[in-house]
Amino acid sequence: MKTYAIALIPGDGIGKEVIPAGQRVLEALALANNRLSFDFTAFDWGGDYYRAHGRMMPDDGLDDLRNKDAILFGSAGDPDIPDHITLWGLRLKICQGLDQYANVRPTRILPGIDAPLKRCTPKDLDWVIVRENSEGEYAGVGGRVHQGHPIEVATDVSMMTRAGVERIMRYAFKLAQSRPRKHLTVVTKSNAQRHAMVMWDEIAVQIAAEFPDVHWDKELVDAATARMINRPATLDTIVATNLHADILSDLAAALAGSLGIAPTGNIDPARRYPSMFEPIHGSAFDIMGKGLANPVGTFWSIVMMLEHFDEMTAANNLMAAIEHVTANPALHTRDLGGEATTEEVTAAVCALLSPSGR
Repeated sequence: MKTYAIALIPGDGIGKEVIPAGQRVLEALALANNRLSFDFTAFDWGGDYYRAHGRMMPDDGLDDLRNKDAILFGSAGDPDIPDHITLWGLRLKICQGLDQYANVRPTRILPGIDAPLKRCTPKDLDWVIVRENSEGEYAGVGGRVHQGHPIEVATDVSMMTRAGVERIMRYAFKLAQSRPRKHLTVVTKSNAQRHAMVMWDEIAVQIAAEFPDVHWDKELVDAATARMINRPATLDTIVATNLHADILSDLAAALAGSLGIAPTGNIDPARRYPSMFEPIHGSAFDIMGKGLANPVGTFWSIVMMLEHFDEMTAANNLMAAIEHVTANPALHTRDLGGEATTEEVTAAVCALLSPSGR
């Protein structure tokens, strides 16, 4: 039997509801599969930890994560703590500290979901967005001086390195190569950002030569938003900078029906450190504690985690259960126009995973 060590970090808001739901799903998978088990370690890091200790996680917290096989993360964000503290103090500290340089966000219209685009069928919207996750606009380079004075100055520097761009391009081309259409769109803004983004474009051309079987094109980021809406079937795998892909992937999730169902993997492709998997919906304090959170984004993130482990049977079984649940309007949560609760969706998925439910 293979046992995987999983770090659970619910974080803030509805993360405290969907991560326990995810743990239940993993336990149900283990009960149905005698070759698979999970050893969970929970960490109470987040806004409450900050109020008690003045920081979002311990200074040496990364040391507690390095020996795990994966991290299941809820959300970071608290209405009483500035956003830059919650994000940089927890999620980005983990992503950058463990060099999870590829943020991967699959998007497709699941069965039963009423997506907002007219004339767009599920086969027309089946994308994977690859986001550079370690540098670019979120490199953290910059500062503020003369705060509170009329001459105050603030800078945020978008920093790109050849090594960073090469590795994310190579990852994206390889991912595109593995998908049936073998098509990659490189998103850029090199017409206006004439230094780093020009290097981004040049490196894309160089890396493309390593993948002659992958067809690729280039799209300005503003044009990419229109293309996602007007010509979704022309896209498949997409690679973009940290900021651009952050925005495009939220748009993609909305076009597929809801941010509540969208997953993410923060991947260390070299597997030196654990990768981190999370729903993209955020902390959603307005519905916290009401049992209304959609756990599907967490469950789909677990599918990505299982795929990362190469546990394809378990991954496929869970994805089939998710799709069975989304196909039933009675199990749609409020974000999907329904009235189902977190508990009802979780119980339905767990029941489908049990030997008697298949």
